[in-house]
Amino acid sequence: MANNQNASGSQSSGANADAGKAASTSTSEGALDTTRGNTTIADVVVSKIAGIATREVGGVHDVGGGPARMVGVLRERIPGARTNVSQGVSVEVGERQAAVDVSLIAEYGVAIHELAEAVRQNIIAAVEGMTGLEMTEVNVEITDVYLPGEDDEDDDADQQKTQSLETRSRVQ
Repeated sequence: MANNQNASGSQSSGANADAGKAASTSTSEGALDTTRGNTTIADVVVSKIAGIATREVGGVHDVGGGPARMVGVLRERIPGARTNVSQGVSVEVGERQAAVDVSLIAEYGVAIHELAEAVRQNIIAAVEGMTGLEMTEVNVEITDVYLPGEDDEDDDADQQKTQSLETRSRVQ
């Protein structure tokens, strides 16, 4: 029996091509488009899922570049404020597909190419599993390498900047 491949990429046999096409359409669209309505997933949802999935991978010290991390540090010092889990993550979400760009700081000693692949796979599994969207790409940018003992220096510098901002706001 000869198999034909239809436009959606699924295979169907000769006379049953139309039935195979209809069945593949409903399975490729998953739960997002149904006969009872459509589901739309906002960019922020995918961004949060990707941010959490990134932080779950061992060897990731922090997510985001310099300015984003500075804003995050200031935000965390505000009583009652939450950590921005989508910091350092940008997404593009379509009707059935999504793409993610994530920037992060790797811990020293970790194989960066393996870390990037682990982050990529974790994001793909989390986003596809939770949303039903197909991930078209996950771009990982390593912006820095964390060296042990760096936090003490960074914390001192961050604390001085925060105190300086607080002093300026009191003066005004």
